Amino acid sequence: MYHRGLLDLVFDAARVHRATQDAAEVQCASLLSVKTGGCPENCSYCPQSAHYSTGVEAEPLMTVGEVTAAARTAKANGADRFCLGAAWREVQDGPAFDRVLEMVGAVKRAGLETCVTLGMLTPPQAARLRDAGLDYYNHNLDTGPDFYRQIITTRCYEDRLRTLDAVREAGLKVCCGGILGMGESHDDRIDLLHELARQDPQPESVPINTLVAVAGTPLEDRPPVAWDDLLRMVAAARILMPHARIRLSAGRLQMSDTLQAFCFLAGANSIFLGDRLLTTPNADADGDFALLERLGLRAVEPREAETVSS
Repeated sequence: MYHRGLLDLVFDAARVHRATQDAAEVQCASLLSVKTGGCPENCSYCPQSAHYSTGVEAEPLMTVGEVTAAARTAKANGADRFCLGAAWREVQDGPAFDRVLEMVGAVKRAGLETCVTLGMLTPPQAARLRDAGLDYYNHNLDTGPDFYRQIITTRCYEDRLRTLDAVREAGLKVCCGGILGMGESHDDRIDLLHELARQDPQPESVPINTLVAVAGTPLEDRPPVAWDDLLRMVAAARILMPHARIRLSAGRLQMSDTLQAFCFLAGANSIFLGDRLLTTPNADADGDFALLERLGLRAVEPREAETVSS
């Protein structure tokens, strides 16, 4: 299926998308780094790794008030989901995690879907996040299992899968995808799609990132991903995971309006708003909304504020 003619693949993906979802609807999310830099992992693509000199300085965990204000701003700017990212290898019980739980509750009360990416976690920690009001937990597989060890050596693929199991056991929704352009083969991309699609249940949100090559990381010299490779990946993901939100994530700043339009046609139906994704640049929100209007697409309307127990 992956290697079919591109136009036939996109046509079939568009049919699947229209049969399973509202093809005119695009979810807009916002992503905030609440604890930046100093991560002990050695992910070759990541400017927040303590192993590389990228100019990203380690910063302390933000306050609940700062996150609440950012969430309200994101909602006012059209976001429906608010994602919090912390540069941790794994969740550690203690004051920092307690503060993140407060952040989740504050974002939920602001009337936004909540998502966090905090690294590896245990089933009890996943349950605490659920009780705080979390909707989604992001934990990307990044690539296929065979290529994974060439990108990261401080953890293994099974660590990622165990965290995803803990997330599902807690009844949380899964946000899980990968990165294109790290030097992987087409077979590695097929392996990634296979790993994602065979999860039970399948991820409710699938971010498809293209590498943002950052100076100082081992992948700083990688060339950009070919436009047709990205489009092929989006279309294949839509066919394999018909009910998921397929999210155009990192690297969208380098995509033309035409390429984004084809990706929406092929089933992409979620984007990140805001000028930054954690530590890398992102597209301009006004330009995003103008493009959606030109294409006859509409953003998901943010919901009314909710009350959750703490």
